[in-house]
Amino acid sequence: MAANRSFLAAIKPYVEAGPLGALALGMASGTPYTMIAATLTTRLAESGIDKKSVTAFGLALLVYSFKPLWAPVIDRAPIPLLSRLIGQRRAWLIVAILFASLAIAWLGALDPTADIGLFAAAAITVGFAGATLDIVIDAIRIEWLRDDQMGAGSGMTQYGWRLGAYLVGAGALLIATRAGWSLAYMVAPLLFLPALVAAAWLGEPQRPPAPRSGKGLGAAIRDSIVAPLADFLGRKVAWIVLAFVLVHKLGDTVCQLSVRLFYNDMGFSKDEVATYDVSLGLFGMLAGIFVGGFLYKRMGLAGSVLLSLVLMMATNAGYALLAIIGHDVFALAAVQGFENFASGIGGVTIGAWLALLCDRRFTATQFALLSSAAAILGRAFSSGTAGALIEAMGYVNFYWLTTALALPGVLIFLWLWRAGLVVADDTAAAA
Repeated sequence: MAANRSFLAAIKPYVEAGPLGALALGMASGTPYTMIAATLTTRLAESGIDKKSVTAFGLALLVYSFKPLWAPVIDRAPIPLLSRLIGQRRAWLIVAILFASLAIAWLGALDPTADIGLFAAAAITVGFAGATLDIVIDAIRIEWLRDDQMGAGSGMTQYGWRLGAYLVGAGALLIATRAGWSLAYMVAPLLFLPALVAAAWLGEPQRPPAPRSGKGLGAAIRDSIVAPLADFLGRKVAWIVLAFVLVHKLGDTVCQLSVRLFYNDMGFSKDEVATYDVSLGLFGMLAGIFVGGFLYKRMGLAGSVLLSLVLMMATNAGYALLAIIGHDVFALAAVQGFENFASGIGGVTIGAWLALLCDRRFTATQFALLSSAAAILGRAFSSGTAGALIEAMGYVNFYWLTTALALPGVLIFLWLWRAGLVVADDTAAAA
């Protein structure tokens, strides 16, 4: 009986309304990103596009890193008529989903071998639409969640993101094999529907009123851009926290943006990738997210974040070992399962910390700043030099390099922890 009560207590936070809504939003968030980060890479490699051009398409993901440039607009500007009817956040959600659906359909209708420039423009448009959707989704789910739900909500967001990535990733590969890429892209926007249902169910999120210093362009700039930045950068060790955010995912991002190209060169078929990477990887991720929530509660924020950073660094070394082993589906399953397990833990712990750092008056702007900073170096590095490095160094040495690139984030966070500068988490507050 005690064990049953303990199990029910462990899963209870995951089945509350806010975290369930975060699950649906996560599914929508993962869809555009996966269509570029994974599906697009497979499609380009299959079309015979050279490695440098394939990795250069990572620039479409680089758009995500510039979210802070237009996040203040989403934080402050209403959608005419629609915002009055259903609220500002939900109005932006509908507009962003419509934009992303049209962009994905456009990308699917194009042939990369016919006009690579137009195809690149469509990919960048999907990136911009996906980044816009992310800004809206992150703001809504943080504002839906209470502070004591942030760990579970972060976990459910990761569950949803991976579920969406799995369905659109594996589904696109399987549909493309049997019916072509255009249909695969047309089906993908169906994964936005759960987010719309959740928004209708949970309603417009409540948040504190944003500051208003007056009227006119100058006041708008002060309130929407200067105020959120001043609030965050005025905090103790804000610059060191930003340095951590910038570098902690460098190795992981560089590694993951080249993985599908790596699989193609290793001779893995689309069905093998769909089974052992996407499908089996999903189960590893789901296990990691659950374990991450458990560790977050047991170890607290700082300990669980540090452990996740070390594990994510170790996963990059796993790809180097797979490159040494070669085409082996069991090695692929082990490496990809471990990577997804570690990413699941990190997504919960690090995601909860970043969310707790945000002032809810400026949720969209501040979280856009933090989340985009987390990947900008990796995406820029991968887009500009990863393909050339792979050709010059080979996959084994390239993945050892990505392992080394993960070390600075571990060291910075360890310093923050030892100096007592890691923000208190919701579990500590509850205790």
